Amino acid sequence: MDHVAECTASARVSWVRYLNDGYTNRMSSQPSPSQVPSPSEEPRSRPASGWRTVVHNDPINLMTYVEWVFRSYFGMPYEKASRLMMQVHETGRAVVSKGQREQMEADAQAMHRYGLWATIEEDN
Repeated sequence: MDHVAECTASARVSWVRYLNDGYTNRMSSQPSPSQVPSPSEEPRSRPASGWRTVVHNDPINLMTYVEWVFRSYFGMPYEKASRLMMQVHETGRAVVSKGQREQMEADAQAMHRYGLWATIEEDN
Protein backbone atom coordinates (compact mmCIF):
# COMPACT_ATOMS: atom_id res chain seq x y z
CA MET A 1 0.00 0.00 0.00
CA ASP A 2 1.49 3.36 -0.95
CA HIS A 3 1.69 6.40 1.32
CA VAL A 4 -1.37 8.16 -0.16
CA ALA A 5 -3.52 5.05 0.24
CA GLU A 6 -2.33 4.63 3.84
CA CYS A 7 -3.18 8.27 4.65
CA THR A 8 -6.60 7.98 3.00
CA ALA A 9 -7.31 4.75 4.89
CA SER A 10 -6.23 6.42 8.14
CA ALA A 11 -8.49 9.40 7.45
CA ARG A 12 -11.44 7.12 6.75
CA VAL A 13 -10.83 5.23 10.02
CA SER A 14 -10.82 8.57 11.86
CA TRP A 15 -14.06 9.49 10.07
CA VAL A 16 -15.74 6.25 11.16
CA ARG A 17 -14.65 6.86 14.75
CA TYR A 18 -16.03 10.39 14.47
CA LEU A 19 -19.40 9.07 13.33
CA ASN A 20 -19.43 6.40 16.03
CA ASP A 21 -18.82 9.05 18.70
CA GLY A 22 -22.24 10.52 18.00
CA TYR A 23 -21.57 13.12 15.33
CA THR A 24 -24.75 12.16 13.52
CA ASN A 25 -26.70 13.36 16.55
CA ARG A 26 -25.52 16.96 16.04
CA MET A 27 -29.01 18.39 16.05
CA SER A 28 -28.87 18.83 19.83
CA SER A 29 -28.39 22.38 21.04
CA GLN A 30 -24.78 21.91 22.17
CA PRO A 31 -22.76 18.85 21.25
CA SER A 32 -20.79 17.29 24.04
CA PRO A 33 -16.99 17.24 23.73
CA SER A 34 -17.12 13.53 22.86
CA GLN A 35 -19.32 14.32 19.85
CA VAL A 36 -16.96 16.83 18.28
CA PRO A 37 -13.45 15.90 17.21
CA SER A 38 -10.77 18.16 18.54
CA PRO A 39 -9.68 20.41 15.68
CA SER A 40 -6.02 20.98 14.88
CA GLU A 41 -4.12 22.70 17.67
CA GLU A 42 -5.00 26.23 16.58
CA PRO A 43 -6.98 27.47 13.61
CA ARG A 44 -4.42 28.66 11.13
CA SER A 45 -4.47 32.27 10.08
CA ARG A 46 -2.73 32.79 6.79
CA PRO A 47 -1.78 35.99 5.07
CA ALA A 48 -3.57 36.42 1.78
CA SER A 49 -0.44 36.48 -0.33
CA GLY A 50 -1.52 35.50 -3.77
CA TRP A 51 -2.67 31.84 -3.76
CA ARG A 52 -5.71 29.87 -2.67
CA THR A 53 -6.69 26.24 -2.25
CA VAL A 54 -9.96 25.27 -3.91
CA VAL A 55 -11.89 22.09 -3.05
CA HIS A 56 -14.10 20.77 -5.86
CA ASN A 57 -17.29 18.74 -5.72
CA ASP A 58 -17.08 15.02 -6.40
CA PRO A 59 -19.69 12.27 -6.63
CA ILE A 60 -18.01 10.06 -4.02
CA ASN A 61 -17.58 11.80 -0.66
CA LEU A 62 -20.47 12.48 1.68
CA MET A 63 -21.17 16.08 2.60
CA THR A 64 -20.68 15.29 6.29
CA TYR A 65 -17.28 13.78 5.50
CA VAL A 66 -16.20 16.91 3.60
CA GLU A 67 -17.34 19.03 6.54
CA TRP A 68 -15.40 16.81 8.93
CA VAL A 69 -12.24 17.14 6.81
CA PHE A 70 -12.52 20.95 6.87
CA ARG A 71 -12.97 20.92 10.65
CA SER A 72 -10.23 18.43 11.41
CA TYR A 73 -7.55 19.66 8.99
CA PHE A 74 -8.15 23.42 8.96
CA GLY A 75 -9.56 23.69 12.48
CA MET A 76 -12.65 25.50 11.20
CA PRO A 77 -15.63 26.09 13.45
CA TYR A 78 -18.70 24.00 12.62
CA GLU A 79 -20.60 26.89 10.99
CA LYS A 80 -17.78 27.82 8.59
CA ALA A 81 -17.05 24.21 7.67
CA SER A 82 -20.75 23.60 7.02
CA ARG A 83 -21.07 26.77 4.90
CA LEU A 84 -18.03 25.87 2.77
CA MET A 85 -19.22 22.27 2.40
CA MET A 86 -22.58 23.55 1.08
CA GLN A 87 -20.78 25.91 -1.28
CA VAL A 88 -18.80 22.95 -2.68
CA HIS A 89 -22.02 20.96 -3.03
CA GLU A 90 -24.10 23.72 -4.63
CA THR A 91 -21.57 25.59 -6.79
CA GLY A 92 -19.05 22.83 -7.37
CA ARG A 93 -16.14 24.53 -5.56
CA ALA A 94 -15.11 26.55 -2.52
CA VAL A 95 -11.95 28.38 -1.48
CA VAL A 96 -10.83 26.79 1.79
CA SER A 97 -7.53 28.58 2.39
CA LYS A 98 -5.44 31.49 1.16
CA GLY A 99 -1.77 32.23 1.56
CA GLN A 100 1.65 31.53 0.18
CA ARG A 101 1.97 29.06 -2.68
CA GLU A 102 3.94 26.44 -0.73
CA GLN A 103 1.32 26.25 2.01
CA MET A 104 -1.52 26.10 -0.52
CA GLU A 105 0.24 23.19 -2.25
CA ALA A 106 0.54 21.45 1.12
CA ASP A 107 -3.17 22.07 1.83
CA ALA A 108 -4.18 20.69 -1.59
CA GLN A 109 -2.03 17.60 -1.04
CA ALA A 110 -3.63 17.11 2.38
CA MET A 111 -7.09 17.29 0.79
CA HIS A 112 -5.94 14.61 -1.69
CA ARG A 113 -4.83 12.41 1.20
CA TYR A 114 -8.36 12.73 2.62
CA GLY A 115 -9.75 11.69 -0.76
CA LEU A 116 -11.01 15.14 -1.81
CA TRP A 117 -10.32 16.82 -5.13
CA ALA A 118 -8.45 20.10 -4.60
CA THR A 119 -6.42 22.50 -6.70
CA ILE A 120 -4.51 25.72 -6.15
CA GLU A 121 -4.88 28.91 -8.13
CA GLU A 122 -3.62 32.44 -8.07
CA ASP A 123 -5.71 34.84 -6.01
CA ASN A 124 -6.55 37.69 -8.38
